[in-house]
Amino acid sequence: MQYAIVTGSSRGLGEAIAEQMIEKNVNIIAVSRSENEKLKKKAEERKVDYFHVSCDLSDSSQLDEGLDRIMDIAFNEDTHYVYLVNNAGVIEPIDTIGNLDADAVQKHIQVNLTAPVLIINRLIKEANQKEIRTFVINITSGAAERSVHGWSTYSTTKAAINRFTETLALEQEGNGHKVLAYSPGVIDTDMQGEIRSSSAEQFAEVDKFKQLKEEGKLRSPEEVAAVLMDLINQPDDIENGKVYKLYDLVEKQ
Repeated sequence: MQYAIVTGSSRGLGEAIAEQMIEKNVNIIAVSRSENEKLKKKAEERKVDYFHVSCDLSDSSQLDEGLDRIMDIAFNEDTHYVYLVNNAGVIEPIDTIGNLDADAVQKHIQVNLTAPVLIINRLIKEANQKEIRTFVINITSGAAERSVHGWSTYSTTKAAINRFTETLALEQEGNGHKVLAYSPGVIDTDMQGEIRSSSAEQFAEVDKFKQLKEEGKLRSPEEVAAVLMDLINQPDDIENGKVYKLYDLVEKQ
């Protein structure tokens, strides 16, 4: 049996990825604060196992408890392959350094960096003990590669995820695991709404993002997820540890 652990599955890109995994007849472990009834119904229709693990990744105790549940489900006697999609993420706080809220910064780092690192750490431990191969997909951002006014925490955590992805690939070479980071570009999600609600003082490029929405240049979560599915459907062609960018992948099609 194959399982896909998808964080942030209640909406947006996480929902789209989980739905397309279900269409591939992959059993789903959806990790989010609230359950997505649409995914549950889709899994029932496809006769695919679906589990929801309620977990607020910003809460370290909930993460610890959630990890036990996730691993118990994913690594059973019938498991032969496990996907992990670290999709959950936050953009706030959007503000300049010197005006950042301390609690918001700590929550941001917990969700965007600490949680994915700990989930992967546990996954690899379980997989190697049971000799089960995995495919780790970390959702990253172009902001990891450039400084963005008002996005110091977001750019920093995404840059860290990219380096963690590279290190994971280096350390696990020869163990049969696949690992990549996926940079999806701008997507029409709730996060984009949060970005557009910022002031110019908080985020200098806010008008650019408003224009993208007005001109219909934001890709849908379903389109972005489909490009990712095409990529992981060819595992032998994957360069372990690489950051794959949607724009580059679309241009090759």
